[in-house]
Amino acid sequence: MSGKVWLVGAGPGDPKLITVMGMECLRQADAVVFDRLVNPKLLDEAPAHCVLIDVGKRADHHPIPQEQINAILIEQARLDRNVVRLKGGDPFVFGRGGEEAEALVRSGITCEVVPGITSAIGGLARAGIPVTHRDFASSFHVITGHLRDGKDPHNWRVLAQLDGTLVILMGMSRLAEICQQLIDNGRSADTPAAVVMNASHLDQRMVLAPLGKLSEQVKLAGLAAPSLIVVGAVTSLALLQSL
Repeated sequence: MSGKVWLVGAGPGDPKLITVMGMECLRQADAVVFDRLVNPKLLDEAPAHCVLIDVGKRADHHPIPQEQINAILIEQARLDRNVVRLKGGDPFVFGRGGEEAEALVRSGITCEVVPGITSAIGGLARAGIPVTHRDFASSFHVITGHLRDGKDPHNWRVLAQLDGTLVILMGMSRLAEICQQLIDNGRSADTPAAVVMNASHLDQRMVLAPLGKLSEQVKLAGLAAPSLIVVGAVTSLALLQSL
């Protein structure tokens, strides 16, 4: 027999932002395979008998390759366990959930996706930044700052000329390059921009600056990953937090 795997989004960081369904899965799990960005408080919700497996990755250090994570999920399910694959944000938004779902289906393992609140929306909301606003942005575009080895680089000319809000995940190691590429390809250096670190956590921090000065101001403030990069007029609304 085989068990089942739930790909569960844990939300942007605050443990209260996991969905009701996600919490129900967690409380019935026999095994939880979790990422680095998952709030540790959520693991306390798992049953006492539950096996906790840490497969956390950092941008500069991947101790467990994705193929091995896939194998762990399959192995745990084949032990007839209810397996929760707990991921920060949403499983299908730059979380490699699609790759894991493919591997499970190929192996004949039943798989269900439980959506989560992606940090690209929820994390910014907690900083007082709406990704859309009738007066500022009628669209938003979520981009990864970390490309798979061998993938073609972003078309910065296209990205720089998109209307609406740009949200860049996993891009802090390339922040200066990202800002310069956008400016070189047509975005004004005066475009409002922000970096939000530890979005939705108690220690959340934010820097607001024009695009041309963002990298310098972030360095001075000591912000680091995990952080969201957002470019667009909506960032001016973050000032509502101080009213």
